[in-house]
Amino acid sequence: MNHTDITVQGQTDFAAPRITVIGTGYLGATHAVCMAALGFEVLGVDVDPPKVAELAAGRVPFFEPGLPEKLREVLDAGRIRFTTDFDEAAAFGDVHFVCVGTPQLPGSHGADLRYVDSAFTELARRITRPALLVGKSTVPVGTAARLRELVREVSPVGEELELAWNPEFLREGFAVEDTLHPDRLVFGVASPRAERELQRVFRPLLDAGTPLVVADLPTAELVKVAANSFLATKISYINAMAEVCEVAGADVDVLSVALAYDDRIGGRFLRPGLGFGGGCLPKDIRAFQHRASELGAGQAVAFLGEVDGINLRRRSRTVDLVRELAGGSLEGVRVAALGAAFKPNSDDVRDAPALDVARMLYLEGATVAVYDPEANANAHRVYPDLDYVDSMDAAVAGAEVTVLLTEWDEFRHADPGVLGRLAAARRIVDARHALDVEAYLEAGWEYRALGRPMIGAPTALPQGGGVAIAE
Repeated sequence: MNHTDITVQGQTDFAAPRITVIGTGYLGATHAVCMAALGFEVLGVDVDPPKVAELAAGRVPFFEPGLPEKLREVLDAGRIRFTTDFDEAAAFGDVHFVCVGTPQLPGSHGADLRYVDSAFTELARRITRPALLVGKSTVPVGTAARLRELVREVSPVGEELELAWNPEFLREGFAVEDTLHPDRLVFGVASPRAERELQRVFRPLLDAGTPLVVADLPTAELVKVAANSFLATKISYINAMAEVCEVAGADVDVLSVALAYDDRIGGRFLRPGLGFGGGCLPKDIRAFQHRASELGAGQAVAFLGEVDGINLRRRSRTVDLVRELAGGSLEGVRVAALGAAFKPNSDDVRDAPALDVARMLYLEGATVAVYDPEANANAHRVYPDLDYVDSMDAAVAGAEVTVLLTEWDEFRHADPGVLGRLAAARRIVDARHALDVEAYLEAGWEYRALGRPMIGAPTALPQGGGVAIAE
């Protein structure tokens, strides 16, 4: 393989492979930029020319805190380039990371592997010297073993082309930190040579003390979907308790605090609310169920169907709360929808509970004003019929019900007194359990949240209600 000496943390001490990253979406662009930030020579590859042009110009085509600055840094240092040319990638790279999407198949819970298969095949048939292909995409167990045979069949170098799997564990909004300071690395390998090459690629992180798990290919594939399934289960568990609390007159927030004191349970991902969404958890747990059923182990993960169902029910229940506050009907009611992204610090609206709720409100006849600090444009492309506004004030102005759907800091720290003078009625549904309840009650709001008793009573608006008043 071709190697160059690189300087990592001030010391030139190892021969570094040149790296390509196939696919420059959220995962691929982040991985490419961060590997370049570690000191490697990196070539990002994508079949989308506009995306390649944006990245080459120093513009990240999605919202991720800290990534634009890192991109500019490594571009200025000359350690990263972007191309649409697979021939160039095959000639350049010693280690090739494949980071393409695996969306849910239309009409099925299975994963669509066409992009993964195409990326591995198109690259492998061009590689003419020993190299390592590394999958990072989330795939059904068994995919890596199949691809290992496939790439060796189509590559001119045959068995000199190695394949490994290195699952990613990125959190949107924290992707740069998670890449440069991961809580663990997982290497799925089928040979000592593949493991040695991965050790060289990740040596800066391993030298910094990052824990390493070396596994076979199927175990490495399962780690990501098992982790996501566990997190989804924990989130849905506390939301199932919220359903019980609602009919029992109990308070799920107090319940979750009490549970969190148990070290065996812990408090992370035990916050009740609207549930999970995004491009990973929903489709991953569905694809996991689908693949387990294909392998004859469907009963072992059948509970994930209820996990998914609980999560989806939170959306319809949020609409119920808005309707109840509106007096039983949403027809003609103006609703302020605060948030569209599936989580704060992201512009991702894939399977976003917030946007789904806004659309359900609209379909029941409400006039819905949506505001998200970063996701308005993406949301508009998905649901153009909703009314998107440019500020929180514009969303709340004249609203008869306000609903918090994504817990951006801008919403969490808003002044309920100011919002109350903008709104037509002080009624709020806190679908994320993120607001200061006492502050809203003191400002005269009727407050509702999933899994909590009704708090506060309707109050008359002060003079000038529904009109913006500067403070």
